[in-house]
Amino acid sequence: MKLLTLDIETSPNLAHVWGLWQQNVGLPQLLESGEVISFAAKWRDWRETKFYSSFHHGKEAMIEAAHGLLDEADAVIHFNGARFDIPHLNREFIEAGLTPPSPYEQIDLLKVVKKNFRFPSNKLDYVTKALGLDHKISNSGHQLWVKCMAGDFQAWEEMKAYNMQDVVITEQLYDKLLPWITGHPSVGLHDEIDEHSCPNCGSTELEKRGKAYTSVSVFQRYRCVCGKWSRGNKRLDSANIQGVK
Repeated sequence: MKLLTLDIETSPNLAHVWGLWQQNVGLPQLLESGEVISFAAKWRDWRETKFYSSFHHGKEAMIEAAHGLLDEADAVIHFNGARFDIPHLNREFIEAGLTPPSPYEQIDLLKVVKKNFRFPSNKLDYVTKALGLDHKISNSGHQLWVKCMAGDFQAWEEMKAYNMQDVVITEQLYDKLLPWITGHPSVGLHDEIDEHSCPNCGSTELEKRGKAYTSVSVFQRYRCVCGKWSRGNKRLDSANIQGVK
């Protein structure tokens, strides 16, 4: 199963405004709309983190690279990507005259965090620090984006490191959250594993731990070495139910 971790960076919208507080910016005031300026991506279990930007590679090559990676992926791991990264990329694709990449599933770790936990903050940097993982690289703030848009080489080196680190810590967070993820694409189905395996990590190192009940049936329940709970696909008959511990 090909899992791709992805993170993008975008430029801000530029507009004429009459004040600094509670401004309603109309379209005639918009001078330049924001766009994707870079992205970083990493295949699951690969050491290399890829980076593309409009500065280093040109806008067209960057967008085509993103499209190609998504076209290969079975699922994409991101943090708030369902609302931010993927819609931004889709807009870039259609504006570039590209058709949709082949279908892939999305694993949005922000949704996993919000569903399962109550951290004081759901921001990526806070959650990774709270879980003892690596954290975001600090940057010079808004001025970094201003300098990048002006073509400053050193600013782009800072942006590259920042963007790539976000992908690294997002993958680390995925590993930590893996047993908590519901609706994860089935690794066993993608990898055509014949025996019962963990739906999240694909391992066959499963321990029988009690039974799983529905309103009409009983199934064998398993716990994977990764911590994920799952159930077997076959209903237990009365004889099997008595023998399960």
